[in-house]
Amino acid sequence: MSELPGIVVTGVSGRMGQMLALVVLGSDKARLVGAVERPGHGWVGHDLGEAMGGTALGVTVTDDPLDPFAKAQGVLDFTTPAATVEFARIAAQARAVHVIGTTGLSDEDLKAIGAAARHAVVVRAGNMSLGVNLLVKLTRMVAAALDEDFDIEVIEAHHGSKVDAPSGTALMLGRAAAEGRAVALDDVRDSGRDGITGARKRGDIGFSAIRGGDIIGEHEVLFAGQGERIVLRHAASDRSLYAKGALKAAIWGQDRKPGEYDMMDVLGLN
Repeated sequence: MSELPGIVVTGVSGRMGQMLALVVLGSDKARLVGAVERPGHGWVGHDLGEAMGGTALGVTVTDDPLDPFAKAQGVLDFTTPAATVEFARIAAQARAVHVIGTTGLSDEDLKAIGAAARHAVVVRAGNMSLGVNLLVKLTRMVAAALDEDFDIEVIEAHHGSKVDAPSGTALMLGRAAAEGRAVALDDVRDSGRDGITGARKRGDIGFSAIRGGDIIGEHEVLFAGQGERIVLRHAASDRSLYAKGALKAAIWGQDRKPGEYDMMDVLGLN
């Protein structure tokens, strides 16, 4: 490629969207060529830099992704399931690498994203950080080494504005634990305890979600046996680590064959 890959950030007014834009602007490996927001948002039609309270950047926020996607080689997308499905379709048409950090995607959403991945590179992960992906790998290994005498609980904490639970990262960890035990997560998932629930079912993988304040993201996998506990934990103190991981994925995806990838592929952990 003769010039740095052009990147579009969707949902640019949100906390994560602004962080993504700042990371791209500060990178010497990519350039920001577009910023997208939902129709009717107050930032639409304004220069992104001025909208963020700084100086003009020459990038106007738009509610129409067609033009910026056509100019881009990568799209960074931490939005909502419905928006992400539409962005996947447009990114595939533009043959742009679509990096998806959106969580709460349904099976139907995933099918639509899979269809888009037949034409372009899609990198989708519940978490973009190196540390979390190492935690996923360790969780799979420990689960494979321990039998069902050890109960597994995934405990996660996020800020009070997060709308989905368990988090995408918690589900990544739960799936890793299930894979380690060679079972399907849907068959052993327990994430709805309230009231008189009865004793814990042997082999279940439990989820506990904490919401409050400005917690960026904390994840813990507890293996609780008789007389001993093993705890694997990751805590994020800077949201930029997710943005840096997303940009790394967009750059990694350049010139790859169309298909679905995850951060394990990007980080060489598969």
